[in-house]
Amino acid sequence: MKQLFYTLILFVMAMELSQAQQSADNQTIYQFTVEDINGNAYALSGLKGKKIMIVNTASKCGLTPQYKELEGLYQQYKDKDFIIIGFPANNFLGQEPGSNEEIASFCSINYGVSFPMMAKISVKGKEMHPLYQFLTQKAKNGVEDSKVQWNFQKYLIGRDGRLEKVIAPRTLPTSDEVTQWIEQ
Repeated sequence: MKQLFYTLILFVMAMELSQAQQSADNQTIYQFTVEDINGNAYALSGLKGKKIMIVNTASKCGLTPQYKELEGLYQQYKDKDFIIIGFPANNFLGQEPGSNEEIASFCSINYGVSFPMMAKISVKGKEMHPLYQFLTQKAKNGVEDSKVQWNFQKYLIGRDGRLEKVIAPRTLPTSDEVTQWIEQ
């Protein structure tokens, strides 16, 4: 009887673990609606079937010139079911202090950014946006744990809405690693 009890407990624990894994496996970025830089709702579910790069941005960072490469990449692949979504964040040395209006103006005037920019969010700490909680926690994304190291970290999302790769901030958006991923 005791052995049956332990077997039953192990079975229940295995089922719970399996359900937790299935829960992470069923989550995608499509479950999120975010706010764009103009204050409008932006449902990520509208991006089904596209490859997506999510990148946290900043206007006063040594990596800010990556906006130019991001825009070039977007122009090159936007008609091939690829999109970039920028998320301004002021989490690293106050390098994105501006308002959403100031950020939008800066991106447009200095880099001609035409890819979608979202409202400023937090990408780390207690105020981390739920989308970034998903991107950085294996328990939610089903792939890997990561930490946003700095501005311009890139998260590559497959056509099924699932995280596929994390690209370091200093890696240029036009690197072979990124372009090969888009083209495959």
